[in-house]
Amino acid sequence: MQAGGQWPLEEAMTQLWTRFLPHMEERVRALEMAACGLSQENFAPGDCAVGSAAAHKLAGVLGSFGLHEGTHLAREAETLCADAAGPDPVASARVAEIALQLRAMLAERG
Repeated sequence: MQAGGQWPLEEAMTQLWTRFLPHMEERVRALEMAACGLSQENFAPGDCAVGSAAAHKLAGVLGSFGLHEGTHLAREAETLCADAAGPDPVASARVAEIALQLRAMLAERG
């Protein structure tokens, strides 16, 4: 154990969390934008592609930090965004809900 009361691995994980948190928050914002894009008549496939890619990256990194529920949620969002072929209010609402849950997880772990 080191002087700060943390084991070296715990300290390293804390430093990594701090480093990656802004990127994770940015990816949650991309999911929020994808949810908005899914709800509108001027559906833009690019918004969903960005959301899907962001969700994919979130799924991996959240699992690395032990947030396995976040990984499952991010994978669900990835699938919803990847499968979108047009405006879909149900998918939009679910992606928005997932983004809200992920944002809360990040804040809680923060």
